[in-house]
Amino acid sequence: MHPICILGAGSWGTAQAISLASVGQDVILWGREEDGIAQIKAAGENKRFLPGVALPDTIQITHDMAEAVEEAHIIILAVPAQTVRQVLVRVAPFLPADALIINTAKGLELESGMRISQVVTDVLGQDILERYAVLSGPSHAEEVSRKVPTAVTAASVNLQTAHRVQDLYMAPWFRVYTNPDVAGVELGGSLKNIIAIAAGMIYGLGYGDNAQAALITRGLTEITRLGLAMGGNYRTFSGLSGMGDLIVTCGSRHSRNRRAGEMIGQGMTLEETLEKVGMVVEGAYTAKIAYKLAESFQVDMPISKACYRILHEKHDPRDEVFRLMMRGKKHEIEDMVQP
Repeated sequence: MHPICILGAGSWGTAQAISLASVGQDVILWGREEDGIAQIKAAGENKRFLPGVALPDTIQITHDMAEAVEEAHIIILAVPAQTVRQVLVRVAPFLPADALIINTAKGLELESGMRISQVVTDVLGQDILERYAVLSGPSHAEEVSRKVPTAVTAASVNLQTAHRVQDLYMAPWFRVYTNPDVAGVELGGSLKNIIAIAAGMIYGLGYGDNAQAALITRGLTEITRLGLAMGGNYRTFSGLSGMGDLIVTCGSRHSRNRRAGEMIGQGMTLEETLEKVGMVVEGAYTAKIAYKLAESFQVDMPISKACYRILHEKHDPRDEVFRLMMRGKKHEIEDMVQP
């Protein structure tokens, strides 16, 4: 049996390693020396990101890229979206010819605006798309690592590939559905981070549940609008990688995007917030990309644009809330996205 290589030893990469090893998979977890991979190996625990959760003894842990990849025929990308390209360039010389690529990062590439599947094909060639899948949904690492019941979706243009991923991950605590809509699943998982930052701002400003519910509902409308314009399927956005992930990221104490938004709502700058969070806040990057995409595709995204102005143009959050509330009158049903 060929081992599974997980690239990225942050919270999500580590949680996947624990879950997969617990169902008998042969797992290699790769991380950079500067990110403390040696400490994880010595302690048998990722004390920085998942304290108190022991790693199964069967997990191999290494900082050597060639050692991690050469014998693995399944490669899982669990690095931040902005580093996927550089990691793939390093991986390419060692990649087995029939390797399956599973992306579990949730974001868009800042420089190009590409979805991760597009970055993968740009680096590894178009043929890899048949062996590419994205795994996404409401799946905080803190809960997956402790085997709390979780459901996600695996999307691929190749149904056989999606089924392979489904079989790989399925466990009594981890349920996987399949979906052919790669674009929709990738976009849902990326764009929800913007709305989660906005949700955090709502609480940071001292607003309540009414505002939060309105934000999530109208945020989903925005995600669906842009998702459809970029080739996603309407039904995907009401599923696990759309509405499901949006709900958990906006409402969970584990959400770094929501936590970042709360700090900004309380008056901290983006720079101060990112330093205090101490982990990648994908929504801060995605807000920049979505702002440009909304203009390019002529899609109305008032919440996302307000979030962009707060994060990157230093607008006052209260002023942006007022602006949103005072927009022109709309008909709710006619204003919703049509399939």
